[in-house]
Amino acid sequence: MASPTSGRAILKSMTIPALRPDEERAMVLEPPPYEIRLARTEELARLRQIEDEAGSAFSGLGLIDESRDASFPLDALARLIDLGQVWVACLGDVLVGMVIASVREEAAYIEEMDVVPEHGRRGLGARLLARVCSWAREEGLAAITLSTFRDVPWNGPFYRRHGFRDLSPAEWTPGLREIREREAQHGLAVEARVFMRRELCADQPRSHPSQSGE
Repeated sequence: MASPTSGRAILKSMTIPALRPDEERAMVLEPPPYEIRLARTEELARLRQIEDEAGSAFSGLGLIDESRDASFPLDALARLIDLGQVWVACLGDVLVGMVIASVREEAAYIEEMDVVPEHGRRGLGARLLARVCSWAREEGLAAITLSTFRDVPWNGPFYRRHGFRDLSPAEWTPGLREIREREAQHGLAVEARVFMRRELCADQPRSHPSQSGE
């Protein structure tokens, strides 16, 4: 049986070519080759895992009553995948992030966006968000809205950096008020949450079939 140090000994005996300066810079500057693409129905189980892994970042913050929290319904997720409204971030064959979008009250709505912690702080959230915004523009939707925690760094502050603004309660639509009621039922600290909106274009939105996450 090899000793615990045998691997290091082998490495010391190997001759490793020195990297050229441009190769060294590439190793530091070039991000891993992540891909953003549409999700597939057969990936539902992995999407649930991504949701659970990303949710672990909220543990200990006192913002979610886990005994009442509910995952995104799989039947609604499958329907939105069929509509082409769920995108994933992949590293090779491994899914490491996702974003779920719907259409609510003639605006795009981000139902959920998750990146597993091990792949955080690599620009994946920004890329997933950009893809949803592009889709919404292509659909002729004038704005995109969402609900998130106001002050958690990777929630409210992140979206503000990407052009979203907080909505006051006076700006809430009936649909947004229903969302807030469901969040309270699912154990989210609604006093710490905020609705946000980003204007996308001045185009007149066309009529859409029901494409919500419900």
